[in-house]
Amino acid sequence: MPVNSYLKRTEMPVSRQALFDYHARPGALGRLLPPFQPVRVEQPGGIRDGERVVLRMGPGRLSIRWVAEHRDFVDGERFTDDQVSGPFARWSHTHLFLPHERDPQRSVLEDRVEYAPPLGSIGRALGGRAIERTLERMFRFRHERTYNDLAQQAWFGSPPMHVAVTGASGLVGRNLCAFLSTAGHRVTRIVRRPGPDDVGWDPMQGRLDPAALEGVDAVVHLAGESILGLRWTAAKKRAIRESRVRGTRLLADTFAKMASPPATLVSASAVGFYGDRPDEVVDESSAPGQGFLADVCRDWEAAALAAEQTGTRVVRLRIGVVLTASGGALAAQLPLFRLGLGGPVGHGRQGLSWIGLDDLIYAIHFVLGRGDVSGAVDATAPGAVSSKAFARELGRVLRRPAVLPAPAFALRWLLGEMAEEMLLGGAFARPGALETAGFRFTHPDLASSLAFELGRPPGGIGA
Repeated sequence: MPVNSYLKRTEMPVSRQALFDYHARPGALGRLLPPFQPVRVEQPGGIRDGERVVLRMGPGRLSIRWVAEHRDFVDGERFTDDQVSGPFARWSHTHLFLPHERDPQRSVLEDRVEYAPPLGSIGRALGGRAIERTLERMFRFRHERTYNDLAQQAWFGSPPMHVAVTGASGLVGRNLCAFLSTAGHRVTRIVRRPGPDDVGWDPMQGRLDPAALEGVDAVVHLAGESILGLRWTAAKKRAIRESRVRGTRLLADTFAKMASPPATLVSASAVGFYGDRPDEVVDESSAPGQGFLADVCRDWEAAALAAEQTGTRVVRLRIGVVLTASGGALAAQLPLFRLGLGGPVGHGRQGLSWIGLDDLIYAIHFVLGRGDVSGAVDATAPGAVSSKAFARELGRVLRRPAVLPAPAFALRWLLGEMAEEMLLGGAFARPGALETAGFRFTHPDLASSLAFELGRPPGGIGA
């Protein structure tokens, strides 16, 4: 059976052992799966000899189960995973962690893959080049994210913490938990259906055991009813508000019952706080805007502030539109844009304050370790853009035209109030507090953020 080879080698900003430890900790596999490829973890596992992981590749019922078993584990140096069952006729992936030639505080990550496509010579003829391109996109992403994660973790400079996370099963929460775990922090999920290592809660019934949070250094509160949907009915709006306000109030009340409440609460809010501000740049010093989302954010943040009465440092994180190909607003737009049918929303002049998923996670990590940062913090990239500019850049990255607008009247007819507040209005928010504190964005401009998330030609490792 003819076997093909692939090699990716990149210098990393940490020691050999730190690079290995990143890959060995829980959460590493989740961090290394590209968002632009339909792959998900079905069964996580370790990397020691004989341990297995199970992935699902492809959409829905068309997905393929991939089982890999590990061998040749050498602590601090290497491990290999071999396909037991899956899409290839043969797959063997060796992860090597090499010392730097001159600097012991740096290292080299080397991925070596030996593979054979399915269907023998037919598979090589029909899909050989496509497999090569897919491998290059995948490992370029993996190495860039590994580099950026390690650089952010090394920059953190604080001892490991015990962090509890609400909304841990959501898009941001999953990635945050994985990132914190690879950094060596202990992570506890606060969820409605707890597993053996989780903490259970029920915000609507006011149930959360204070004893379960004793010993937790910080809580990151991300839970809340999704604001997405075809229409905001009265019931939907009530769920959006109550899930945020009551859940946040429950955390503050629980802290008040604890002998040693968490030192830090990072509580999510949103740039919806500013309402529709088409003609000005806003920051944390700006007054709240008007409308349903602005009212929700104001009440949401007020509930978080109650935790300050227990001595907890409170950071109210006003999050912009989170860009990732694995979910949210960007993923929803991709099918039309890939067909060349995308374009600006309405008149296209409304502000779109965005942030890449990784930079949001890094910002949360940053404020967790910065005891001098509190109050409102805009979690947005420095370059807020108009809807028209966003559509133009997304089209450019995808190499597709992006000139067909979504008419305002049609959106209002289809989505009602949600269209008015989420799509036809917006604000140009500036991350003043993060910039003042010295936070370094990995992808501060829209072009590099979209290229990274979509696996397009790189902005570059360490950019």
